[in-house]
Amino acid sequence: MSHPDHSFSTSDGRSRVVVYSRQGCHLCVDALEIVARIGAELNVAYEVVDIDQDADLIARFSDYVPVVEVDGVQQGFWRIDEARLRRALAS
Repeated sequence: MSHPDHSFSTSDGRSRVVVYSRQGCHLCVDALEIVARIGAELNVAYEVVDIDQDADLIARFSDYVPVVEVDGVQQGFWRIDEARLRRALAS
């Protein structure tokens, strides 16, 4: 999957935002554009995890990608609400 070639990490190297995605997912592309833009604006870490590389992730997220988590808390799936993501990052 094509996604922005930059990500932002916290000082300890962890990402605050995780996007669970898979190849060929047009909604994942949309979600990654939102996450990358907000990440760049707020200098917030994000990473992309391809669920197709892990059977447990496939079982957990298969029909729901993209799934976006902030600090380990799911913020949305399928279509990502930009305002909700911003609120989660502000807290």
